[in-house]
Amino acid sequence: MLLAPLMIGAVPTATLDLSIDGLRSQRGDIQLCMTMLPAKFPSCKGDPDARRMTVPAPQAAQLRIENLPQGQYAIAVIHDENSNAKLDTALGIPREGFGFSRNPVIMFGPPRFSAAEFGVGDGESAQRLKMKYLL
Repeated sequence: MLLAPLMIGAVPTATLDLSIDGLRSQRGDIQLCMTMLPAKFPSCKGDPDARRMTVPAPQAAQLRIENLPQGQYAIAVIHDENSNAKLDTALGIPREGFGFSRNPVIMFGPPRFSAAEFGVGDGESAQRLKMKYLL
């Protein structure tokens, strides 16, 4: 009887398979940020529960993120070709590649959370992300 409350509080988790298409080179790293908090998207700064990954570009075509609580997420990635851990820009225009879950249309600046938002339920989910390069 005492164990029943512990079992009720168990949080179901899921797995996300992420495909990243369109890297223009195999140099550098892919920096990934995945958050459930709209106010913390796309940087994930200040989100203690955000998933962050740095993966060498040659290994980034297929990624698996496990043990995700069910919910709504958004992903932002950059192709950090010079491995300096930031998105390099020229006059405010990204010099390195970037991408977002659901591949929203990019106008000026990053998309809103709602444009990149997708659901993760129980079991396995998948997202296919296309890199964009402006320069």
